[in-house]
Amino acid sequence: MKDTYFPSDYLPILVQFILAAGFIGGTMIVTHMIGPSRKSKLKDDPFECGIESVGDARTPISVKYFLVAILFVLFDVEVIFMYPWAVNFKGLGMFGFVEMLLFMALLLSGFYYVIRKGVLNWEE
Repeated sequence: MKDTYFPSDYLPILVQFILAAGFIGGTMIVTHMIGPSRKSKLKDDPFECGIESVGDARTPISVKYFLVAILFVLFDVEVIFMYPWAVNFKGLGMFGFVEMLLFMALLLSGFYYVIRKGVLNWEE
């Protein structure tokens, strides 16, 4: 393996980045130039899911939505940690197995805490 890297070693990455950025910029410019431009009051109105916008977008939202989102990310990241463990399961031996049991115990204790606190209950 090489001990020293020169700036010329990174030239292919730089060329690929420049080509990708040029393609994106060129595509945006060309589509803006040749695409139709029909401005109207109806077209410029905000539209979402076929329902007309009513009220202010800054209405307060229940914190439950954010708690569920944070919990989803938390458990999703923990599953990501389990994938490399599963790939290297044989190489880790009994020590790796015990570590994963401890990890799962902590994960399930956190999940138990969340359920006991009623974070996932929407009717309260």
